Amino acid sequence: MNLTLVIGLFLLVLFLIGMIGIKIIKIPDILLYILLGLLLSIFIKESKVIEMAGEIGLVLLFFILGLKFPVDRLVSNSAKVWKGGLLDAVLGIFVTALIAHLFGLDWVSSLIVGGIVYATSSSITAKLLEEKNRVDNKESEFMLLILIFEDLIAPILVTVLIGLSGKGLSVTDFMLILLKIAILAGNAVFFAKVVFKRLESKLKEIINNDIFIVLVTGIALTYGGIAMMLGLSEVIGALLAGMMLSELTIKDKVERAALPVRNIFLPFFFLNFGLHIELTSDIPYFGLLVVLVLWSLIHKLIVGYVGGQWYGLPRSYSLKAGLSLTQRGEFSVIIAALATGELKVFASLYILVIAFVGTILFQMAPGLNKLIVEKVKEKKS
Repeated sequence: MNLTLVIGLFLLVLFLIGMIGIKIIKIPDILLYILLGLLLSIFIKESKVIEMAGEIGLVLLFFILGLKFPVDRLVSNSAKVWKGGLLDAVLGIFVTALIAHLFGLDWVSSLIVGGIVYATSSSITAKLLEEKNRVDNKESEFMLLILIFEDLIAPILVTVLIGLSGKGLSVTDFMLILLKIAILAGNAVFFAKVVFKRLESKLKEIINNDIFIVLVTGIALTYGGIAMMLGLSEVIGALLAGMMLSELTIKDKVERAALPVRNIFLPFFFLNFGLHIELTSDIPYFGLLVVLVLWSLIHKLIVGYVGGQWYGLPRSYSLKAGLSLTQRGEFSVIIAALATGELKVFASLYILVIAFVGTILFQMAPGLNKLIVEKVKEKKS
């Protein structure tokens, strides 16, 4: 089949699956897209078309999120989130590695497992926040800042794990990554405060023209691509690209321009996610799998509940944040690629299970939170 036909058929299938999720079985279309990818992995081992389309969708998802975070607001709130972010890293990476080591894995494999368990899925969380109209909720800003913290730590962690896996790591390489992040962020602040502020009058002249969509999409993809070229996550680049335009009075128009493009391409990201999950009939390290799924939920509950209160949230909102951070995703897949043999199969099983459990728990979080708060009030009275 020609490429045009393939893309057209994929879009129609994704539409049908989305309709089934909305109208019939009432579960998020994200999970159905992942399942479709898992099913297609029997026939397709890799598809650059699906991968590239998904990359565009992911970049635009975080570009739109970045529009909601003006530079001054992000800087002022970052000082409140670092303790929660540090707690997240300690529990997610080091405590998880210790648990894996107690199950008989060597220390390098244990740290790889820690890396897989550490980061909440930025893509799934961001999509669910938007779908469930929770972006403007009190706990959502804290959650997004935790995701940003993780997205800064994860590339550094990947570099360290590659070095520990025998591919070489020096102090210079490590410092270079920190420098790249600082340069990328500093450049974004300069463009936000100086360049785009001065260009705003020119942008208003083309705001109703089709080329405005081309410009907005180009900015998002370019900065995401620069981040990748520097060996960082495209998510960081895309978020910073959104922040560049977040100071403009026309940022709502910018979001409206990027939204339809994102909506077309984002399902391909979750499809590609499913394509890269490796499963076998045997379940290696079954006991460790069960323990880590439970620990993954506990880990994020602690981060949300304790870190949220450090951030300044009331207990009920902190609890809701913890219940909403349990899904793992893209960075787990990247780090799982460093594993080999049974450990790689184990990683795929873990990611699949926790993505489903976490997504369902996210949907239940407001109701569960309300139930727990009411029970606590009853006991006190």
